[in-house]
Amino acid sequence: MTLEEFKNLKLNYLKTNGKRKLNIPYKTTKEGKQYLDIYYPTNTNDLSNLPTIVYTHGGGWAAGSKMGAGNALFAKVFNALVKKGFCIVSIDYRLYTKGGNVFMRDCVIDSKDAVRYLSKNSEKLGLDTNRFFAFGDSAGGQIAQMLLLSDPETLEGDQDLMGYDYTMIAGVSWYGPCDFEKTSLFNHDDRPNFQDRFGPRILNPKSDTKDKLKLYREMSPINYLTKNSPPLLMIQGDGDTTIPVKHAYYMEKKAKKVNAPVEIIIVKNAGHNWREATPGTPINPSHEQIVQKTISFFESFL
Repeated sequence: MTLEEFKNLKLNYLKTNGKRKLNIPYKTTKEGKQYLDIYYPTNTNDLSNLPTIVYTHGGGWAAGSKMGAGNALFAKVFNALVKKGFCIVSIDYRLYTKGGNVFMRDCVIDSKDAVRYLSKNSEKLGLDTNRFFAFGDSAGGQIAQMLLLSDPETLEGDQDLMGYDYTMIAGVSWYGPCDFEKTSLFNHDDRPNFQDRFGPRILNPKSDTKDKLKLYREMSPINYLTKNSPPLLMIQGDGDTTIPVKHAYYMEKKAKKVNAPVEIIIVKNAGHNWREATPGTPINPSHEQIVQKTISFFESFL
């Protein structure tokens, strides 16, 4: 079995009755081609002008792939949403490696280029560019927030994809960070001598140190939040030591200040990836309830 055949087998966990297009190249970078997968609704034979959810996987901007859409809770969410009329797009983006030339900014730009590609080819793909949605977890949650809150023309990428507009309707972030400038948000227990964990994934060592603040702010979704922003649902665990719950509360505080539509759901005893922070004590809301709240949020905009 080839690698691509294995990928396709894995992705078949999304039960779309064959209504899918896999491994579509949306851009070519120095690191190679970047791909996306499209899963079409199962409740209709009219595959045109479809509301479309773009999924960006987690993995610390350094791991993971578009195959994550077919795993565990994500498969449950997406299998339900394709039955309700949504088109699901799962994308790959370049990944950070220590000593390499790919950084968080590249991950975000690739993801924005994927959405621009969808807009450019919306007619032949059957997508409604006025009904795009974003969803991601962890690092993908940050990227989803960036897709949702930043204007389509910001963070320029492939010039062949620039100039193709789209409208983001709403988005969901599972345990995704909202601000890198305020590094204390990552210090879950307020310990002294806290080290900035994700800085190396933002900053190119070759960059001028004076660019640090600019890059931190550029990669922080909270800086794009306004009263005119599309609705955002942030679901965070209160026992998460990787992306602490502080991020949800901080985004909520900013939202109230600017009168932006942000809703937060705090999952008790939940660590990263909805693991039990205290083993043996169930998280609340449960996995099933988190899945249903996510589905209901998107469905409310149909």
